[in-house]
Amino acid sequence: MTTQQSPTVVLVHGAFADAGSWAGVITELQGHGVAVVAPPNPLRGLAADSAYIASVVSRIDGPVVLVGHSYGGALITVAGTAENVVGLVYVAAYALEEGESLGELQGRFPLSPLVSNLDESTYPVPGAEPAVEVTIKAGAFPQIFAADVAESVTRVLAVAQRPLAAGAFTETAAAAAWKTKPSWALVAGADQAINPDVERFGAERAGATVVEADGASHAVAVSRPKAVAELILDAVRATS
Repeated sequence: MTTQQSPTVVLVHGAFADAGSWAGVITELQGHGVAVVAPPNPLRGLAADSAYIASVVSRIDGPVVLVGHSYGGALITVAGTAENVVGLVYVAAYALEEGESLGELQGRFPLSPLVSNLDESTYPVPGAEPAVEVTIKAGAFPQIFAADVAESVTRVLAVAQRPLAAGAFTETAAAAAWKTKPSWALVAGADQAINPDVERFGAERAGATVVEADGASHAVAVSRPKAVAELILDAVRATS
C-alpha cells in the first residue's frame, strides 16, 4: 500500500466516549500500514461538530476515508462533502438524510433502552442561557453501551464518558455526503443504544455495503476491533 495514494483514515467517535475508544481499531489499521487520525469530537451540536471534523479533514494532504461511530455517523454525513473525502464508513452509526435530525431518524423505529436511561445536566454557554447535556446513567452504562465488553473495562468507560449536548438530537443535517461518496456500514446486532433497525435503515438508504455483527453491542469498536478494522480496510482498498 503506497502512502501517497492510500487514504488517511479519520476516526470520529460518538457520544459518551472519546477517541480512546478506537484504540484497538487504530492498532489494527496501523498494523496494515494505514495512516490514521482520531480527533476529539466536541459533542456540542451537529453543525459545530461537523464543521470541526471538516476542518480536521481539510488539514490532511491527500484522500480521506471518514469513519463515524454512533453520533459520529451524523457528523461524517455532513463533513464528508469535503472534496478530499473519498469514502464513508458507518460503525453502529446514524446515517442521516439532508434536512433530517437524529430525533427524526430514531422516531421511525421503536426507541432503544438508551432513551430512558439518560441523565440531564446543564453546562455554561458564554453570553447565553445554560444548555442541557446528557450522559448515560452509570448503572445502566455497561448493559446499554458495552454489554460484550469486560466489566472491568465498562466500569472505567462509564465514569469517563463524555456528555452530548441535548440540542444535537434536534439539529438537522446540512448535507448527506453518501449521495456522492461510496459508503460502508457495520450494524451492531445487539445494540441497546441505537436500535439496530435505525442503523440498517440509514445504511440501506445510503446504498452502503453492509456488514452485520451479530450479538455485538454499541461499543463494537472496543469489543470487535478486528471486524471494524476489516470493514475500514475494505473501504481503503476500494478507494485507493
